[in-house]
Parts: sequence; C-alpha cells; structure tokens
Amino acid sequence: MAQNGTPQNGVADGVPALPSPVTVQVIRHTKIFIGNEWHSSSSGRTFPTFNPATGVKICDVEEADERDVDKAVQVAKAAQQRSSPWRKMDGSCRGRLLHALADLMERDRRLLATLETRDTGKPFLQSFFIDLEGSIKTLRYYAGWADKIHGKSLPVDESFLCLTKHEPVGVCGAIIPWNFPLLMFMWKMAPALSCGNTVVIKPAEQTPLTALHVGSLVKEAGFPPGVVNIVPGFGPTAGAAIASHMEIDKVAFTGSTEVGKLIKQASAKSNLKRVTLELGGKNPCIVFADCELQLAVEETQKGAFYNQGQCCTAASRIFVEESIYEEFVHRSIENAKKIVIGDPLDPQTSHGPQIDRKQFDKIMDLIKSGKEEGAQLEYGGVALGEKSLFIQPTIFSGVQDHMQIAKEEIFGPVQCIFSFKSQQEAIERANSSQYGLVSAVFTASMDRALSVSAALETGTVWINCYNALHAQTPFGGYKMSGNGRELGEYALAEYSEVKAVTIKLRETL
Repeated sequence: MAQNGTPQNGVADGVPALPSPVTVQVIRHTKIFIGNEWHSSSSGRTFPTFNPATGVKICDVEEADERDVDKAVQVAKAAQQRSSPWRKMDGSCRGRLLHALADLMERDRRLLATLETRDTGKPFLQSFFIDLEGSIKTLRYYAGWADKIHGKSLPVDESFLCLTKHEPVGVCGAIIPWNFPLLMFMWKMAPALSCGNTVVIKPAEQTPLTALHVGSLVKEAGFPPGVVNIVPGFGPTAGAAIASHMEIDKVAFTGSTEVGKLIKQASAKSNLKRVTLELGGKNPCIVFADCELQLAVEETQKGAFYNQGQCCTAASRIFVEESIYEEFVHRSIENAKKIVIGDPLDPQTSHGPQIDRKQFDKIMDLIKSGKEEGAQLEYGGVALGEKSLFIQPTIFSGVQDHMQIAKEEIFGPVQCIFSFKSQQEAIERANSSQYGLVSAVFTASMDRALSVSAALETGTVWINCYNALHAQTPFGGYKMSGNGRELGEYALAEYSEVKAVTIKLRETL
C-alpha cells in the first residue's frame, strides 16, 4: 500500500504542489432535489453509501421511488411549458447559466473531487484532473452551443418556402452509472439543457454524492426551478420509473447491455420515448510490429487498468503481432509493477479498490476462469487483504478467443494479451464480438492505421493512443454497445426535435 504523504497546496522550490483533498466532516446534501428544493423521500426510506476503500459508511441518502420520480417529472414538465421562464429564455441566457454552473464547479473542484473519490474509490488526482476537468469542459462546450442551434432554409419548389426549426424534446430522463458519476451526469445534462430541455436524473445508488452537490450548485447558478431534478435511488424502482414514465420524452442510459435492453423494452411498452444507450464493450487493440513499442505498452495498459478497469472503454482484448509478442508481454509486466496501490485520497496512489463486493467477486471469478481455461497468469490476479476490495492489476498471456475472459466484459483490472500473424486475421478477430464500442491501432504506418480503422466495427478508433476523449468528439457504439451518440455536435440531435415549416407563396409578380 502507498504511504500517506498528501502534499499541501502551494509552491515548493518553484514547483506547484499537487492539489490535495479537502476534509469533509458532514455531507450536506443527502435529500432528493426537485424544483430547486430538497425533499425527503415519499416512502421515508433512506439507503447508505459506502467508501469502497475502507468499507465505512459515508452517510445515508433519501431513497426516491416511483412517487418521487413522478413528482420530479411533473415539476420538470411545468418548467417546460411554453409560458415558463426556461422555455422563453433565449439560447445565450441558457449558455450563461451553463457557464455559471461551470464556474461554481471550478470553485468547488477540490470538494467535488474529494466526494467523488470517497464515493467511488478512484484515486483523487484522477478525480481532480480527469473527471472534474472533463465535466467542466463539457459544460462550457455546450454552453457555447446554446445560441447556435438553428434550422435551415430548404430549396424546394419555388412556389414554397420551407424552413426547419430545432425544438427541445421535452422532459429528459438520465440514468447514471457508478464508474464515472459526475462525468456521465454532465455528458447527459449539458447537451439536454443546451437544447432547452428539462431533466430528471437518477445517479447510481453506489455513488450519489457528487450529483447531489451539483444540485445545490444548479440552484446557486440561477437555473429556474424544475429545470434540473435529481432522484437518488435504485434501478428497479427509480430507474424503472424513469424508463417507463408516460411523460418523459427521452431517456439516456450508460451501463450494462442487459439493463439497456430493459430500458428499450420499457420505452416500447410506455410512450415510445427516445432512447440513447451507451453500453458494454469488449474492446480490441491491435499492436503491429512496427509500432513504438513502449508507447503501445503504456497506452494499452492505461486502457486496461484505468479506473481499476471499471470502464466501458477498457482495453480488454490486446492483439499483438507474433514477432514482438514476448517483448510486449515482458514490458507489460514491468510496467504493471510501477502501479501504486493504496489509499485513493493519497495523491501518490494510482490504483484504488473495486466499487463493491458484487463487482469484486465477479472479477475474481473471471480471473479464476482464465487460469482454469489455460491462459497464462503473468502478473497479479490476487486480492490485497482479506476483506478489502483491492485487486492487484492482472495480466494474462496466451489468451484464446474461446475463453470466458476473451468474450465477457470483465469490468476490472485484467489485461488479456493475444497474438496474431496477419493484419486480416487481427481485423477479423477484433470484429468477432457482440460489442463495438471502441478500438485502437498501434503502428508507425499511417496507411495501415487508416485502412485498419476503416475495417474495425466500433464507434471510436484510437490510433497510437487510448482513452483520448474530448467534449467535441462524438462517443457511442456499434452493435450491442448501444445506440445514439454523446458529446460533440452529434449529441445535440439526440435532444432536439426537428420541425419543418412549409409556406405557400403567392404566385403574383
């Protein structure tokens, strides 16, 4: 485990110190946020949220159920009426509110990063520099779009004038995962508000704290009541109520493929609401012999182990050309030895615990299956401590396509390394999956990189890099990795209705 040694804010010998966590004695926001006010649950029930690094309860949170979701929807619907302040607000004003929220998140950045780390177990510096940075940039990106969403004049028969208008969809539901609670909140809320919608958001029951703090910032920023509503609760109750509600017009979900199917079914059985889904992945990386080898080792391992492997984008199938295979495996082992496992609030730590016991047990079962099916365990594969949720980063070589660890999404720190002989073989094996979220190619040949990227059946292809995500770049999957796109200009279409208006012109000269 890493030794405690959290640096303080300031400058030492001319070098800025790393940011440090804040001390949080009492969690202020634990209630349901509806109409810019805090509410107790209709049922009177609460649920605990735990620090996965210690197993200690952080606090109890009010548990929203179907009645609370309905209350939130009615308030969000009222805020969407054409006579409401939000609906009458022009795009530039919406943009200013989004910028104001981003400013407040900048102000509370250390607090939000500390809450995120305590609730998820991810290292504090990752929360501060990646999750908070990405969240703030997403808000500012869509703040810039708010007054630039417009229609077109279409060339039709000259006796008609045809115009298009982009209007908000209405009330948008969002169901947020536990692996990136704040970032996924912003990926859904920011484009929805930029387009003029209102939102009802259910954070994951494991990680509700940053979402609830953002509720207080929404009110402080000056958003009208009902524009943003936050209903912490469980999937089978609050989540299902969002997916099946007759007055929610669109739902966005990030999570497992199995739950994504349930949400689509609920949409079909209710009001055929729009659905965007960002689901599972079994993501291939193809490493060619002419690549910059150390870069490929570091980037693919970052993809495999980042956030303790709890990423839909995890680099879970690494295909390495035969001539460099042994060296790649050797360097991967040496690189994994540098990973610092410890207290997530210690800025020295780069690897924290899994989110909960259920996820921990699933990962350990899959590691066991890898050994039993004949893959070579090269490094790790063990739990650190009898009762802890820490798993040592794990490397398997000699992985075959039929093995369970080669087919199932592990969602843990397990790197599976395969070998291949030809480019065509690598492409065919990479595509032989029900998933199609992301992929990566490592090669010095740009011609090869472009031809391989064209052949890969994934929504994102990274070339000589991994996990390079930007607010401007669309993100989403092929096949059973989901439908629709988040981020970039493409996400605006998911939160807008297009109306065509055709005018008959007089035929007099």
